[in-house]
Amino acid sequence: MKIIIIGDGKLGYSLADSLSKENNDVTIIDKDPQALRKAADYLDVMCIKGNGLSTSTLLEAGIKEADLLIAATTSDEINMVCCLTAKKLGAAHTIARIRDPEYANELTQLKADLDLDMIINPEHAVAGEIARLIEFPPAANVEVFKKGRVVLLEMRLTENMSIVNKSLKDITEKGIKGILIGGVLRGDDVIIPKGDFVLLPGDKIFIVGRNSRIVQFCKHIGVYMPKIKSVMIMGGGRIAYYLAKYLQEMEIKVKIIEKNKDRCLELSELLPKALIINGDGSDETILNSENLDSMGAFVAITDRDEDNIIAALLAKQYGVKKSIAKISRENFFDAIMNLGIDNIVSPKQITANFILSYVRGLKNAMGNPVDVLYKIMENKAEAIEFTAGKTTKFLDVPLKNLKLKEGILIAAIIRKNDIIIPHGSDVIKEKDNVILFVKDKELTDLNDIV
Repeated sequence: MKIIIIGDGKLGYSLADSLSKENNDVTIIDKDPQALRKAADYLDVMCIKGNGLSTSTLLEAGIKEADLLIAATTSDEINMVCCLTAKKLGAAHTIARIRDPEYANELTQLKADLDLDMIINPEHAVAGEIARLIEFPPAANVEVFKKGRVVLLEMRLTENMSIVNKSLKDITEKGIKGILIGGVLRGDDVIIPKGDFVLLPGDKIFIVGRNSRIVQFCKHIGVYMPKIKSVMIMGGGRIAYYLAKYLQEMEIKVKIIEKNKDRCLELSELLPKALIINGDGSDETILNSENLDSMGAFVAITDRDEDNIIAALLAKQYGVKKSIAKISRENFFDAIMNLGIDNIVSPKQITANFILSYVRGLKNAMGNPVDVLYKIMENKAEAIEFTAGKTTKFLDVPLKNLKLKEGILIAAIIRKNDIIIPHGSDVIKEKDNVILFVKDKELTDLNDIV
């Protein structure tokens, strides 16, 4: 596909990197020559210095033949105008990054008025991710399928868990039903396990199932899932606003610490039920005075990675059960996770997952397109949701009769209100949602699995 990205900031660069690796023809437009130089040196993309609002610049980039334009500048308004202009000039599809909460209630109308195919709000997406992590405290990562009806949960195994040193077949026979362990990360090895696979301490497992089933599974293996009742948030930006709204819907008390006094006043008006503190959240004295040790969770989401890491580590020292840090520089992920922070979230990675799902869907719009895609196992594998359609070649065929490609596992089938953890006699029917674990492949169609 021919894809044009306007804006070569952190998000634009990350998207260009992900999309170019999937054999797309990517062009980046930006006014900053230094940013473009980095992209030209490290990515397999074309770079054009210019203004994404300029018709001549868009024409130079080949907008008339473009399958997709992604406007990812720091300005919502510029992104909207870029997409509108691109559609007028012949772009087939457009995606705009729109972040301002003031637009949150108008997104449906904006999509219609500007003929946008997709709107992405990284801060809102990150807030949703953090809220899910707080809902499932033992999880290292949580993703959702079918609008939250099915959960994918990542968990690291420890010596005291009852499933350690047992095979998946033994675990199933012991009565743990309604969930599937679909992937295992052991050191650097990505494994799509079979029944005789034995789990070991230190393994990261990826579990699929309904919320209630996963809670039962955690209890069964001796993992306590207490409800978090209070959360302290360091940083009062857009993510903090969206996250506080989520948490208040979950009946969780929220305390936000923000350095900028004017922003504190804004937040106190926007979030009257939250406690807003004007102060430096990286200052241990302030955290101590605000009773950090009594919090159920601590979330560090400032624009400074170093402050987020240090504060999240400090929270663990104070005995906070769940500490979460937002990190922009993904090359430090492995080292940071080994420090003892419970969760790391990356706005770039979360946004890239949304965009990749959409792009893979476009590549196969007439078949069984991708509904949802998540990069998992440190980006070495994927969890993908497809919808089976009339073009699916193996409808009503028992799964035991399908010859699946190596590295592919059918993890769950969602049929109306039923969530099926499949066995050999189960079949896929038209309109079923099918969740897959995939290693070393880039699927764009459900038919590609056989």
